[in-house]
Amino acid sequence: MRQPEPSTAAANEPQVGPSPAVEAAAACAIPTRGRGRTRDRAPAAARRRPATPPDTASPWDGATCEALIAELQALRDAMHAQAARMAPLRDAVHPLQAASATNLAHYLALRRHDLRALQARLAALGLSSLGRAETHGLASVDKVLGIVHRLAGRDWAVPDDEPVGARSGPARLAAQAQSLFGAPPPARRVRTMVTLPSSLAADDALARSLVDASMDVARINCAHDDAAVWAAMAARVRRAAREAGRELRVLMDLGGPKLRTGPLPPAAPVLKLHPRRDAYGRVTEPARLELRARGAARAPPGADAWVGVDAGWLRALAVGDRIALADARGARRELTVVERRRGAVGVACDRSAYLVESTVLRHRRAGAAPRGTTLSGLPVPAGGLRLQRGDRLRLLADGPAHAAEPAGPGRRARPAAIGCTLPQALEALRRGEHVWFDDGRIGAVVRRRLKGAVEVGVVHAAEGGAMLRADKGINLPDTRLDLPALTPQDLQDLASVVEHADLVGLSFAQSPADVIALHDELRRRGRPDMPVVLKIETRRGFEALPALLMAAMRAPAYGVMIARGDLAVECGYERMAEVQEEILWACEAAHAPAVWATQVLDSMARTGLPSRAEITDAAMGERAECVMLNKGAHVVEALRALDDILRRMQAHQAKKRPLLRALRAWDESLD
Repeated sequence: MRQPEPSTAAANEPQVGPSPAVEAAAACAIPTRGRGRTRDRAPAAARRRPATPPDTASPWDGATCEALIAELQALRDAMHAQAARMAPLRDAVHPLQAASATNLAHYLALRRHDLRALQARLAALGLSSLGRAETHGLASVDKVLGIVHRLAGRDWAVPDDEPVGARSGPARLAAQAQSLFGAPPPARRVRTMVTLPSSLAADDALARSLVDASMDVARINCAHDDAAVWAAMAARVRRAAREAGRELRVLMDLGGPKLRTGPLPPAAPVLKLHPRRDAYGRVTEPARLELRARGAARAPPGADAWVGVDAGWLRALAVGDRIALADARGARRELTVVERRRGAVGVACDRSAYLVESTVLRHRRAGAAPRGTTLSGLPVPAGGLRLQRGDRLRLLADGPAHAAEPAGPGRRARPAAIGCTLPQALEALRRGEHVWFDDGRIGAVVRRRLKGAVEVGVVHAAEGGAMLRADKGINLPDTRLDLPALTPQDLQDLASVVEHADLVGLSFAQSPADVIALHDELRRRGRPDMPVVLKIETRRGFEALPALLMAAMRAPAYGVMIARGDLAVECGYERMAEVQEEILWACEAAHAPAVWATQVLDSMARTGLPSRAEITDAAMGERAECVMLNKGAHVVEALRALDDILRRMQAHQAKKRPLLRALRAWDESLD
């Protein structure tokens, strides 16, 4: 037997004896036979006394304590039995992970029981409710058992079979987080991660801004760009961190078998000119357009947009000249020349206009016939299919995408069609199964199978319809896809990952075999100790989480990313709150650092303005070891806000435990 390990909270406090309440309870407790030890026995009548109903029984009643001892001991036995069942998995983990693997087994056994009634009875005694047992499951049960034994007049000593205690369990998690993400910054426990935009490959200023705003981990998504861009991104953020004297880690995510929509034919080039208006519809600033000679390089910033025109026609323009046109709708509009500089002419328009390549600009000058020019260089909007509830859509294994075609003379109606990046997935689809597009914006149900295609019916879309574009995610929550997490493209990309990254993200991890395969590849490439971050983003991955954690423990360090975008679609938005909680609990029990990811402060990163809901969501990130922001025009502002939120919340909350920091907000009202 060993001495009990003091709790984290008590480690920095003076040691005191039992509380008066505990001592009083012990004094009046009924002596009984201890675990293997003979003690003075109470009179037979007292031993035969029936238990008082819970609603009227004294919390210090001996029979109540005996019942609690029996229930807690049964839980303890179940925890040991679960650890024995998981012994083959536990025996394969890295020696540094052995205690964590055992604790995970104990916690899983504990949570297989409905503990609500037990919690209520423990709370009535002023004891722990076992609600914060994640990092030290068996030790938590033992602490409560020890106290209840004392209340019942029994002896108790902490057994020697506890893998971790109230201090060593959280310490293991903190050490794992540091090995993954580096040392935490001053005054903040939770690290921050930012998904780097492609533009950072050539933007030193953005790299410095992110580092200065306290980015701890830079994430590179290998589903986009190429090896040259990734190398440039990693080099720039590392250089910015060195110059700032800061530690920074680079995570590179493998693309994985992501099912996406295929290409669509591009839409017709069109340029929309919109002046700015006030609340009364009055123009406050006209739309600006820059005219340049065809084939010229793009203009520097300063105009809303630019187009190419005939060079000779352009040279004839002077400030103050008027240019007439009929836009794509046939609406008559007029442009005014407001600026002329070398190689370019600036024009303004105080009414909305839609310009296409066939639009003719006519230059009017007194005493001369109008001269015209067509346009070139107009932006090409991404093609898309507008879908509404009740529409049909065909997913093609091969063949060109097309819009829906109505019925006509001698022609049947044809639904819209689009390809997908993994045609083999169509073979697994069955009638009645759900298909979700673009992070759940469009939902459909499989209606029938066709040769080389599957037809689905749209059952979920925004009022007025939703646009489905190319390269958007497809989720099949009801379909079992036996696809390995490592794709041939991932194996190619690993060459860049092992050269430029500190961590590698395994996308769409669904089975232990996926994790082991990546470990084997890293070993072959000379990086056997490279930490792997498991991305949990499918229902199957979530359901296999304990096995995935055990497989990841074959390495000395690893982590878990809660990829809440795909996961919400797979599991259902209504269940997402409990799913993300359960993942956090399992990770804490395994001492695995967790990344709180997807759409954190998303509105703020894109527009500069957060919503109340996403501020609360960001504060929830304090429960993890790292919080990830996605890219956006205002990501630096969002990163500064996240840093502030996490620093504030750290004083109030640690995982599930409120810290009860002194509140000063109401001091004046109380004085």
